[in-house]
Amino acid sequence: MADNVIRAPQALLVLSFGGPEGPEDVMPFLENVTRGRGVPRDRLEAVAEHYLHFGGVSPINALNRDIIAAVEGELAAAGLDLPVYFGNRNWHPLVEDTVARMAADGIGSALVFPTSAWGGYSGCLQYHEDITRARAAFGANAPELVKLRQYFDHPLLIEAFAEAIGAAREQLSVGRRAAARLVFTAHSVPVSADAAAGPPADGGKLYSRQVAEAARLCAAATGFTDYDLVWQSRSGPPQVPWLEPDIVDHLDDLAAQGVDAVVVCPVGFVSDHLEVIWDLDTEAAQKADELGMEFARAATPGTDPRFAKLVVELISEHMRAIEPDRLGAVPGYGCTRNGTPCAPGCCAIARRPGTGN
Repeated sequence: MADNVIRAPQALLVLSFGGPEGPEDVMPFLENVTRGRGVPRDRLEAVAEHYLHFGGVSPINALNRDIIAAVEGELAAAGLDLPVYFGNRNWHPLVEDTVARMAADGIGSALVFPTSAWGGYSGCLQYHEDITRARAAFGANAPELVKLRQYFDHPLLIEAFAEAIGAAREQLSVGRRAAARLVFTAHSVPVSADAAAGPPADGGKLYSRQVAEAARLCAAATGFTDYDLVWQSRSGPPQVPWLEPDIVDHLDDLAAQGVDAVVVCPVGFVSDHLEVIWDLDTEAAQKADELGMEFARAATPGTDPRFAKLVVELISEHMRAIEPDRLGAVPGYGCTRNGTPCAPGCCAIARRPGTGN
């Protein structure tokens, strides 16, 4: 990690996926997300309807601005004088424009906090590609950018999820709480992409292993001895295998087993992306209602004050070059400079899944 340490960074860049902020943004946004992938127009139109159901606005940009405001407060409290910039992969403010603004402001080096805690192509490597693309768009004098490490098992993240699980269980009828089933969800990816996630020496499946480890840690922190890990937000042709089971199918299975209450924790998501409020709060909740099953969804951690503290802890950890604060045993990878992958060959053959947040 030593070659990637910036001991005195001049700024922080919060790097995220992006999302539309009005009906007129929806199709251009989806075209950005799927460019070069040959996604049929009718598939884009189907996904567009999910956004239009909520007025054409994804919650992700507003939530990221809230996170940035909280991080600014935590940075000030920690005595760290770092302006915070915001850039996205797929919608405004685009990361290319943000990096150009940073350079115009005289920023020569910055740390990058990605709004993904994970390894794998979409969770990590694609953020490196964003950094490389943004620096190349500016040119030779682009700011030095160092992406902070994966943080899927950081104690503050686990604490925030655990408290949210407990709060969700309290939403259930008193008589159903004790036997309620805890179900964790994360964004599905193609099985081949998961197999390629992580350095070859690690044996692959880094993403699904990290998600499983985070779920284990959260369940232990909340006193659940039994739980399920399922997936959501699949997209792509049906002949391509993706991680399963899907949350909606799993609710059918639980109902057949006599389960009458579930607590669903979207452990794979930092914030309430469109995929959370559609796939869980809309489709999964409706399925549970049809099955006569009580359904409570745990909050994502981005709005929890501990999340901003986590960001500042990652910054301080990096600047002081100290050991990562981690709870889990599954590998996580460290800071990388100017788009260099986490490790040689890491996630190199994967393909980008998903159609948006």
